[in-house]
This record gives sequence, C-alpha cells and structure tokens, in this order.
Amino acid sequence: MLSEEADKVYDELNKIVDEEELKGIKSSFHQTLLRSINRIKDLLKQNPFAGDQVHKSRIPGKYSLKYDVENVWRIELSDRWRLIYTITGNQIEIITFVIDIFNHKDYDKVFGYKH
Repeated sequence: MLSEEADKVYDELNKIVDEEELKGIKSSFHQTLLRSINRIKDLLKQNPFAGDQVHKSRIPGKYSLKYDVENVWRIELSDRWRLIYTITGNQIEIITFVIDIFNHKDYDKVFGYKH
C-alpha cells in the first residue's frame, strides 16, 4: 500500500518512464529509480523487515500525527533516494505501508539531519 504522497511520486515516475520509452530512451535516472522501487516493493512483500528501523526518537512528528505510526523503516533506493514505510498487522497478516519516497536531501530535511 502507498500513501497519497508516495503514490503521487510513483505515478509521476511511471508517467515519465512511459514517455521516455515512447521516445526510445532505454536507460535513464527515472527508469533506474522506478526499477529500484519495484524491486523494493517485491522485497518487502517477502520480507517486511528488510529495511532499517528508524529509532522512535527520530520518527518525524508528521508521520505520527497523520498515520498514527508506531514504527518507521527506511530502505535505500538507487541514486541515494529513500523509501519510508511502516509495518502494521496482526498474527495472521503483516502489512507494509509506504509513507514516502524521496531524494536524500528531502529525507534529511524530513528527519531533521543537518550537514
């Protein structure tokens, strides 16, 4: 499952890749990133714990408020992009919910890291 924000990024990326492929572009940053996201989505179906868990003190308040999350996980994509997700469920079913997909600069901003 994708949040509204993550779904917007994913849809836009798919549109760009479709346009590139129509133009005959066979390799691009967008295509690499989309393949990376799709690979990670498949990986998370097999192993929801594949990412790195974010320490509770580092979970951005906006995630807690908007999604009422108790855990946040991060997994690296190509070109230093990040996919942020949470894990919910019960003893029968585990659900991964993708909260955000963004570049490293935006990741640093959201999580309060400074250079």
